[in-house]
Amino acid sequence: MSPEPVSQKLLFVCSRNKRRSLTAEKWLDGFDGLEVRSAGTQPGARVALTAGLIGWADIVFWMEKSHLNRARERFAAEIDEADNVVLHIPDDFEFMQTELIEELRARLEDYLDWPADNEKRS
Repeated sequence: MSPEPVSQKLLFVCSRNKRRSLTAEKWLDGFDGLEVRSAGTQPGARVALTAGLIGWADIVFWMEKSHLNRARERFAAEIDEADNVVLHIPDDFEFMQTELIEELRARLEDYLDWPADNEKRS
């Protein structure tokens, strides 16, 4: 009996968890080998960032450096333990906008263990 393949756990963070980070979560949901969650740093975010979410992730992707800096004020210890990547994706996109997905794909290429065919599972 072979062991279950290990999934890469990814957390995407932006301000309100309504456009950029939520797009990343929805777009990557269903790719083999990936577990994806998203959160926001602002009060009133759709899903609020927590220490537990940061600790859960193998990699935390911050849309902007300001998100990382803001979160560090509350979760310094967890962030120091995390594998953090700032994507430098500005708040210029709508939820699930094609150009945002293309930008995410380009910026994530060096960090993810993409499936061989880079397609979602059925």
